[in-house]
Amino acid sequence: MRNGIAIAGTVMVDEIKSVKGYPAKSELTTIEQMKRSMGGAVSNCSLSLAHIDPDLPIEIIAYVGEDEKGQYVYEGFSKYENIDLSKVKFTGDTPFTDVIFDEIDKTRTFYTYKGNSTAFNEDAFPLTEIKAKILHVAYVLLLDALDKEDEEYGTKLAKLLHHAQKEGIQTSIDIVSENKDRYEKVVPPALKYTNYCIVNEYEAGKSTGIELREQDDSLIGSNIKEALTTMKRMGVQDWVVIHAPEASFGYNGQTFYSLPSLLIDKNRIKGTVGAGDAYAAGILYSAEKGNSLYESMKIATASAASSLLEEDSASGVKDIHTLKGMYDNWEKREEIAFL
Repeated sequence: MRNGIAIAGTVMVDEIKSVKGYPAKSELTTIEQMKRSMGGAVSNCSLSLAHIDPDLPIEIIAYVGEDEKGQYVYEGFSKYENIDLSKVKFTGDTPFTDVIFDEIDKTRTFYTYKGNSTAFNEDAFPLTEIKAKILHVAYVLLLDALDKEDEEYGTKLAKLLHHAQKEGIQTSIDIVSENKDRYEKVVPPALKYTNYCIVNEYEAGKSTGIELREQDDSLIGSNIKEALTTMKRMGVQDWVVIHAPEASFGYNGQTFYSLPSLLIDKNRIKGTVGAGDAYAAGILYSAEKGNSLYESMKIATASAASSLLEEDSASGVKDIHTLKGMYDNWEKREEIAFL
């Protein structure tokens, strides 16, 4: 019987630099403080899951660089007894991201070096050796080799996901937020072989061609249902979940759900790096345990909120019992009507 979660994709190092206000082009700003942490979808999701449940079996499928940064992330994973590193391969340079965190408006901007992630392909996946119930691959649009075209399946990733499902593994994907127009070509093929699609409102909008924010940046609630329905129609077999700072929205093919985010004082927010992955970890954990979509969204919302309480991507994420209490007892934002 399968159990646990396998996380595959990008492993990188986040070099977090805090500034008080982002400069205009050709202008200078002072770096107030610097901090290094493990980053990328694999690090963020795996460590969040390990914090949620230290007994949950977690398998990592990734490339780690043959350099100091690679040793840093490998040692970081090794601190967790429930993380299986047997499928990790050392090769090339470790990807890294300079994360510029604006202390004033609490936003972050990313400058990424892809390193060995460009070579991460289907050969990295020993599907017959995976014991996990769910395989989560991220991020679509950032895994160059898997985003390549495939004549039969559309993309190499779609082919991989199909083969994983044939092995009895449930599949999940997340997408990176990029300012290019590749979404409608690269994303739909993967959705055909996806059980759980967990994305933010920008990624959902770009993937479906449906505007989900007004020019004033407010959510277009009336379009959320259409985006959920469209992604489900594209082939997602179980759950489509769209998360935004204000709320999250889910659809399981029968029922639509809308849950407001937890209301956190801005003074308590130390960083927003990895909040989306912390949300995904909450969904994946709950799905692995057989919870309903509604209950899973509650756990995911609390997981994302708790991640904001620390500067890095995962150390703020709480255990499952704390997360359940957080959503039930913390103040929430106003509900967003979207039906």
